[in-house]
Amino acid sequence: MISGRLTLIFGLSIPLFVLHGIEEFATHFYDIDAHDQAIFGLLSGLSNHGATFVTFQVMLWLLLVVSFLLLLGPKWQFNVLALAGVIYLYELHHIYKAIMVDGYYPGLITALAFP
Repeated sequence: MISGRLTLIFGLSIPLFVLHGIEEFATHFYDIDAHDQAIFGLLSGLSNHGATFVTFQVMLWLLLVVSFLLLLGPKWQFNVLALAGVIYLYELHHIYKAIMVDGYYPGLITALAFP
């Protein structure tokens, strides 16, 4: 069974991720980050509509897979939350990048809350 504290932390992280995405979008993170360009650069040859369609499809597939895993019970619920935890740790790269550029790096402000 997932603890109430873990559930609360995850619940609070949802609006944080929304704010983080807004910060990244507003500061043009997607124009300068090498990881983002490596992953999403594959969509650059598509029209806006095509890229939106592919992104929607992949997000729907992920939603279905995660939903299925959550239905498998507490062990899988914990594993899904552990994966979210790995993503939280990955967000530390904003802090690393800010240190490397000796200043603000897009996404830094909200990324400070993830650790």
